[in-house]
Amino acid sequence: MKPFTALLGAAAGTHAADQLALATLPLTATLVLGAGPDVLGLLVACQSAAWLLISLPAGAWIDRAPRRTLLIVGLGLGLTASIVAVIAAAADLSLLLGVAAFVGAAGTVVYALTSVSLLPSLVPSSDLPRSNARLELARAIVSLAAPFVAGLLAQLLSPTWGYGLAALGAALALACILALPKAPAPQSESDRASFVAAIEAGARFVVRHQLLRGISLCAIFWNFAFFALLAIWAPLALGPLGLDPAGMGLAQSAYGAGLILGAVAAPIAARRLPPLAILIFGPAISVIAACSFLAAPAGHGFALAAAGHFLVGFGPMMWLICQTTVRQLVTPAPLLGRVNATVQTAIYGVRPLGALAGGLVAAQAGWQTALLLIAVSFLLSTLVILLSPLARLRTLPQAACA
Repeated sequence: MKPFTALLGAAAGTHAADQLALATLPLTATLVLGAGPDVLGLLVACQSAAWLLISLPAGAWIDRAPRRTLLIVGLGLGLTASIVAVIAAAADLSLLLGVAAFVGAAGTVVYALTSVSLLPSLVPSSDLPRSNARLELARAIVSLAAPFVAGLLAQLLSPTWGYGLAALGAALALACILALPKAPAPQSESDRASFVAAIEAGARFVVRHQLLRGISLCAIFWNFAFFALLAIWAPLALGPLGLDPAGMGLAQSAYGAGLILGAVAAPIAARRLPPLAILIFGPAISVIAACSFLAAPAGHGFALAAAGHFLVGFGPMMWLICQTTVRQLVTPAPLLGRVNATVQTAIYGVRPLGALAGGLVAAQAGWQTALLLIAVSFLLSTLVILLSPLARLRTLPQAACA
């Protein structure tokens, strides 16, 4: 099996496991354990906290240890977490289910950061846009299918069957990773520096590099707006838009369709358009999406809301693939783990702030004001690109020297 084929198979398996666990957790907590909203909120927090707490340490380990080994560790954690979650459900232990949720998400963090750091060593620089697009397409497809599969299993069998299927996905991913050739750990100053100093070196590189700084600030503003949108979507859909729960879910599913089509279109756009066009298009189309949500209550609510969700998936997916390629090219291989971890930590740190802001503004000033806040945040993410050297990036940068 070719190395990239193994990585692609592992990506499909691990993202399937992660998304199934994400969709199965609330079903198991509610239908099996009888948990209320307070307990369910804590369980979801355990799952999401791993992305914030584990990313920076994982980034430092990625630049110190063999990356194939870390991929195996990440997938092993996911497999173990799925088994523990079934035991927690059978024993009626909410605390153990929370631990399983955290461990499983931690495994996904380690896997995701390691794979994006490993990819530049597996494919030529010229093939990075296409390879990143194929990996993101696998993630988008399973993200669209997992909630439906988890719900169907819960209805026909039991919610815990979702964890069983997640364990199977992690096991298949592990089998793919074992097909990768062994490689030594990256050699860098982080082998001699303290753990904290190694993490600081990655953060310093991001802050000082103009392209990476622009990418990070754009991602921070965009994720703030997106999670504010997620926080107000249900009351907006069921209230002013007059949608029923089925219509609300159908409109939101357009987001998944946008992700898939964005991943398909990204390599084509990379061949025909300069990077600056894609990097501007992603956040700019999100501003149009926010305007679509603002106009939805005046008429054609379902169509405009579905269009908004589609645009928020389509353009930003193309942006994500392009900026990931830029990140991989401008970052020296020994720093890839820490640089990727720094960007990811900033993104996940701002997500709960966006959700809180969206909910509070909607409650205090109305959903129109909340949508205006979202539109402004999307606009700021666009301005960051326009005012940075990213807006002058006519070709992909040369790969950095190690």
